[in-house]
Amino acid sequence: MKSILLIGVGRFGRHVAQKLNELGHEVMAVDTDEERINSILPIVTNAQIGDSTSKAFLQSLGVKNYDACIVTIGDDFQSSLETTSLLKELGAKTVISRASRGVQEKFLLRNGADRVVYPEKQMAVWTAIRCTSDHILDYIELDGDIDIFELAIPDDWDGKTILGLDVRKKYNMNILAIRENGALNMRIGPDTVMRKGCPVLVLATIKAVQKCFKI
Repeated sequence: MKSILLIGVGRFGRHVAQKLNELGHEVMAVDTDEERINSILPIVTNAQIGDSTSKAFLQSLGVKNYDACIVTIGDDFQSSLETTSLLKELGAKTVISRASRGVQEKFLLRNGADRVVYPEKQMAVWTAIRCTSDHILDYIELDGDIDIFELAIPDDWDGKTILGLDVRKKYNMNILAIRENGALNMRIGPDTVMRKGCPVLVLATIKAVQKCFKI
């Protein structure tokens, strides 16, 4: 369990808070809007109304004590930038900030953010990749060129073993798991048999996926 300081509880911030709550983490939510704070109380550990661009206010929260500080202010980039900078100045361990444009991402990284999330860009990439083939069911972006894909297997894979397919050698694609009856099975080996209707999770580049599935 980790303690998270979440600053900004608009639509995106609320989704973050909801997921953190489901994962069992402690969340302190902060926003300038009383209505937003009241609405999010059932899914966070604590919440306060306050101005995150105020150094005194942030100091009162004890930012050093949180495992991570997440800045999800989406409608006021100046406030997001100031908040990010102040958090780092006050000794926050990890600062993750939201950007809505590419130029914002650069400024946030230069002013204290350890990581930047760019929901619109990430969703655009996901949509573009997902719609390029009926085989691609899901996609998780990792660092560099290699990503994780959930793929529906083609008909000619049905009944073949992982060793028989030899996709690692042919396409530099690693099969990580198989989804069976909705659950991921990671106990797989060279003799594991592929079955139609059981998608696979693979670690690969998009070019390798495109080559393998002739996209």
